[in-house]
Amino acid sequence: MHRGLRTRLWGAVLLVIGVVTAAAARSDAVSAVAVLRAGGCGGILPAAPPLHRNGLLDQVAAQWAGGQSLAAAAEASGYRAAVPAGVHLRAEEAALLQVMRRSACTTVMTRDLREVGLYRSGLDSWLVIAPTAPQRGVARVPVAAPSVPSGSTARAAIEPDAAPALAARALQLINDVRSRGARCGEHSFAPAPPVTLSGTLAGVAFGHAADMAEHGYFEHEDLAGQSPADRVRAVGYREKLVGENIAYGPQTVEEVVQGWLDSPDHCENIMDPRFAEMGIGYAAGRTSRRGLYWVQLLAEPRA
Repeated sequence: MHRGLRTRLWGAVLLVIGVVTAAAARSDAVSAVAVLRAGGCGGILPAAPPLHRNGLLDQVAAQWAGGQSLAAAAEASGYRAAVPAGVHLRAEEAALLQVMRRSACTTVMTRDLREVGLYRSGLDSWLVIAPTAPQRGVARVPVAAPSVPSGSTARAAIEPDAAPALAARALQLINDVRSRGARCGEHSFAPAPPVTLSGTLAGVAFGHAADMAEHGYFEHEDLAGQSPADRVRAVGYREKLVGENIAYGPQTVEEVVQGWLDSPDHCENIMDPRFAEMGIGYAAGRTSRRGLYWVQLLAEPRA
């Protein structure tokens, strides 16, 4: 990404007073699944209902990790309600969410899944998911969805199935201002061509929003040292130019877009005529900072 020439494309808007960096919170594959299902895997799929932790599926995951097939592990553990699906990941805890988003969205977002179990050893996580209710007498523990701020506007911003509508609304707001032209601080911008939504960019945007929400930081560079361009390239997107806007605190898409437009650097990102595609993602904080984290990616793809 050719970013050295225009540092304004790295700007960030913080719509609360102060920045607090919290210690990284521990997470596991079950928490990552909860984040992905609540957020529609970065806004590219409809949100899915939350899962419930099932102790028998924990045992199935352990048997599977020991070398048995999933079907044999389910039989040996006494889980006969359904043949479960399985996801085996090898990653540090801090990277589980992004690894799962890149490799297992189709599996974990299946809407008729209802239960989940997990076994973890070292860097390996064995996640077992099943579609049916547990057998009688088996304890179920609800898996917490991402924390959300109180207030009706915040709840409305992240209600189930809201992600595609939110992205469409953001696109409308962005293209409306691009069609009119805008003044960003001391610079005036002529009307610019409309941008289109990119599912790939939306997934990358959501991944970074969810990572910041999970670990309580607010930076363009993630905890692995990757820049926005690094994250875009990692999923196979061929970029010529990438810009990123981030925000913490807004509770609606209208609020976050207006905040970016009111900030000259972010407004210039939005009005840059070279950008042709965009993605937007958000996630609710899971540490001491429980507001919404937002990420917008704008890109000029290679021909």
